[in-house]
Amino acid sequence: MSSEHSQPADSALEAALHSARARILADLTARDVCDAAVVSLVEDAVAHRRWWVEQWPDGIAYLLGLVAQDVQDALLEAYGRWPLCTVHAAEGDPHALSVEPELGPDPHWVCGKEGAVVASVGELGGV
Repeated sequence: MSSEHSQPADSALEAALHSARARILADLTARDVCDAAVVSLVEDAVAHRRWWVEQWPDGIAYLLGLVAQDVQDALLEAYGRWPLCTVHAAEGDPHALSVEPELGPDPHWVCGKEGAVVASVGELGGV
């Protein structure tokens, strides 16, 4: 009986993980930083967050933002800031976008200099 109850939860988790992976890869591709090493960083972040959501199922709504932050942190250590804000690129002040809310549903990339929403996570290709 417990396996019957876990199937919808398992499929919701898988769908959320696949969606987070796809949206982060879309943003990485939009900013031309999606190579094999970076994809491995994404896979590591997704694997870590799989365990995290298995421990706290209510956290599934926060999965995308947390994976985005995990990838951003991993890229900072290995390659530098990502994604860079293009809103102020002409000013010669390169700075990374941040994920807001830090722990909440519907995460967005936000310019920290202006506090302006640049795009939803997964939609950097449109800006």
